[in-house]
Parts: sequence; C-alpha cells; structure tokens
Amino acid sequence: MKRRDLIRHLVSCGCVLVREGGNHSWWGNTTTGARSAVPRHREVSDYLARKICRDLGIPEP
Repeated sequence: MKRRDLIRHLVSCGCVLVREGGNHSWWGNTTTGARSAVPRHREVSDYLARKICRDLGIPEP
C-alpha cells in the first residue's frame, strides 16, 4: 500500500498527525487517544497498514 493512501485513510477516519519523529510519523486517534507510528517509506506493507489501523481503533483499509 502506498503511504499516501494510508495517510488519506487515517485522515478520513478522524486521525491527526501528532508529531514527526526521526524515521516515523506519529498519528493519533482523537476519539480514543490511541497513537501509532507510520514509517516514512513510499510503500507500507499491507500487514503493517492493518496493524496501524488496529492500533488506532479504526477500520482496516
């Protein structure tokens, strides 16, 4: 999955960018307060994309 598609999905589900780390971007769910790291690679594996969505408590893409 492309990183930009994952970011688009996170934003559509109500998640916001918390901060930029060295190699990852930290995203948080404003409703639940959950946070997860999204790596800064062009491609994110489908398995990792599902895990990020589960960590944030949003539907999988």
